[in-house]
Amino acid sequence: MQDASAIPMSSEVTPASADSNGPADAESVVSTHVLVPIEEVHKLRELARRTRIHQSEYLREAVDDLLAKYGKLANGGDL
Repeated sequence: MQDASAIPMSSEVTPASADSNGPADAESVVSTHVLVPIEEVHKLRELARRTRIHQSEYLREAVDDLLAKYGKLANGGDL
């Protein structure tokens, strides 16, 4: 997996429009790129296929859970 401290080639953040895979509300979203082991990609695709829930929804949920977990640990409060 890629180190989270890696600095992107460009500092420009490009908002992505919400589509059928994105959030239903009008919040601002950005596209990002991550490297995931192929076996995990296969498992995520199969889960999404079986449940009919988009992979992007599962990934957003995972990010929310991770931020909640570490938000509680960082100085006893938010990140």
